Amino acid sequence: MNQPVFVLNTNSKRENQREAQQGIFLAVKSVASIIKTCLGPKAMLKMILDPMGTTVVTNDGNAILREIDVTHPAAKSMIELSRAQDENVGDGTTSVVILAAEVLASSELFIEKKIHPHYIIKAFRMALDDSLSIVDQYSVAIDLKNRPEVLKVVQSCIGTKFIGKWGSLMCNLALDAVMTVHIQEEDGRSEIDIKRYAKVEKIPGGDISDCRVIRGVMLNKDVTHPKMKRMIKNPRIVLLDCSLEYKKGESDTMVDITNEDDFSALLKIEEEYVQRICEDIIKLKPDLVFTEKGVSDLAQHFFVKKGITCLRRLKKSENNRIARISGATIVSRTDELQESDIGTGCGLFEIRKIGDEYFTFLEDCKDPKACTILLRGASKDILNEVERNLADALNVARNIVLDPRLVPGGGAIEMALSQALSEKSKSIEGLHQLPYKALAQSLECIPKILAQNCGANTVKLLTELRAKHATNPTENYTYGVDGDNGTIVDMKQLGVWDTHSVKVQTLKTAIESACTMLRVDHIASAASKQ
Repeated sequence: MNQPVFVLNTNSKRENQREAQQGIFLAVKSVASIIKTCLGPKAMLKMILDPMGTTVVTNDGNAILREIDVTHPAAKSMIELSRAQDENVGDGTTSVVILAAEVLASSELFIEKKIHPHYIIKAFRMALDDSLSIVDQYSVAIDLKNRPEVLKVVQSCIGTKFIGKWGSLMCNLALDAVMTVHIQEEDGRSEIDIKRYAKVEKIPGGDISDCRVIRGVMLNKDVTHPKMKRMIKNPRIVLLDCSLEYKKGESDTMVDITNEDDFSALLKIEEEYVQRICEDIIKLKPDLVFTEKGVSDLAQHFFVKKGITCLRRLKKSENNRIARISGATIVSRTDELQESDIGTGCGLFEIRKIGDEYFTFLEDCKDPKACTILLRGASKDILNEVERNLADALNVARNIVLDPRLVPGGGAIEMALSQALSEKSKSIEGLHQLPYKALAQSLECIPKILAQNCGANTVKLLTELRAKHATNPTENYTYGVDGDNGTIVDMKQLGVWDTHSVKVQTLKTAIESACTMLRVDHIASAASKQ
């Protein structure tokens, strides 16, 4: 009688409500504590040894968390949070994890007091809705034609990074690249595809000040035949994704030859086929032929005779970028080539030697909608860090172009939100009031950590900042922490701004993830107990 019934596998690891919630709070705090010191202009660097034995030195929140191996599901969720933020808006990856951890920690007290998570979540959702409307009130529109103002916003983003020293150069690179790939549709829709059409090429050597944006395409390729031209002005370009060689059988192909003439006939058929596809191309009189597949020696011979330069085995993405800058159409069959498929938008084709390698440059384009960012630096580690920082700057520039609204940086908007929500919490009745106010106070974590990271007296600074915002919220909402000197400054005068879209995304992601964690009351792991 009363034999225990095992529903779950007895070897699986289980945590009931109290244990699960405590484990989640602990895991989330641990992840946040790793990257707390990576916030602000005085951010510290983390040195991580990845599984391949490569050393990564960075202060980019997403890059750090991506390399860390964690076992707790809540910690994995936080790392996923940082990745999602990076994919959506490309900035605020550190802030979102810190804020999510702080919001979750603020609810721990209510869980201990046996308040049902349902009430806490509802209060957090109310606070999130109010936060978004307050951020909209405090946002300031920016004129995209005013380049110095836009550069200042990008500068405040990368001021906390390794490349802060070359700030103006990198800001100009990011803004030029974004403006090049920006396409404004007739229906008012904007498209900025940085991932596909703003390619970053890293070449070790030289100095960081040698970095530049090439309004065109750069490929790590050389011509297929030494006698082909290595520099052509205003080239006529043909793009192919078919091979210029005889088609071979997919698997083992058997041919029975009964007499010696049969073999000659086979070779002749091959030659005639290659000659035919080359003639299809030659009759359009192109100067440059790019193909994603191979080019046979015979095809190269025909092209050299006609003074045509050919490059082979391009990546699909490279072919697409050349199509964007030159106006050419990528063709799959040579017999379908027409005059309209030829690209004439490129001004200069040239092959240059950098270091030990040859690079193809397609530049001086009429209206390029793709570009290449050429990065130079002392070593591969430095180049990798510059690329990570530049990716953030590119995303910030893209966000400004797509949504030209700003909010004050340096923890000013968080403090203003905290003040406004604390005031509003007084009008909320019932159990929702306390979690609502707790969330308001947890927003102060951003200015607090900024003050901590630059070695300021945190308690004194935060009290002064709180008082400043409380005395006149409508006028003093731009006051925040100067992360360099540890003083309270008007961000309007200092010129530190954050993009509206990043701030809104940070609040949404952090609070929504905290609500999701609060709803967990049981963790059943498939991993067996050790």
